Amino acid sequence: FVLASQSPRRKQLLEAIGLTFIVDTPKEFQEIMASSGMGAHDLALNNAIGKAREVAQRHPNAIIIGVDTIGSYEDHILEKPKDRADAIRMLTLLQGKTHEVLSGLCIIDTATGKESAVVESTHITFQPLTAEDIEAYVNTGESFDKSASYSAQGIASIFVEGFNGDASNVVGLPMGRLRKHLLEVFDINLIHQVQYS
Repeated sequence: FVLASQSPRRKQLLEAIGLTFIVDTPKEFQEIMASSGMGAHDLALNNAIGKAREVAQRHPNAIIIGVDTIGSYEDHILEKPKDRADAIRMLTLLQGKTHEVLSGLCIIDTATGKESAVVESTHITFQPLTAEDIEAYVNTGESFDKSASYSAQGIASIFVEGFNGDASNVVGLPMGRLRKHLLEVFDINLIHQVQYS
């Protein structure tokens, strides 16, 4: 297994189930940005496919896992914030509302050439927040490398009213969908791949 991502959170999710894998970060692929005009679903899917395909070229006998996660609220695509003001803007938009987290998941079996990609969706509802709450959270520094400017498993967990869907998707890798997709499309049962003591 090869994880085509530099995300420490994705790495932790795979480590937590005892999967033996390596990390190979895409180096050439340029992520498609929200400014492209592409919808959130297609954006996540295309970025996941692009990452997986690049890394697949370097591993001739492997299962490649490519992922791209973005937030979406109405017609707003919520990528990583550009700066402090952008983080405040996004969190202000989300406070007291329900938004969607989308992860494109692309799996490639380089031994057979089989490739399949899907998008997993999870809805998250935030509690109402004051401007002071948002300022205090942005001051923690947690916003700046996270899609939609927050970490649901970090400090921002205190703002989450509830989830509808796979919580691991919000962290950046939908584990339930990963298992299901490997089993249904590639005939790989993830539980038989993990190391446990």
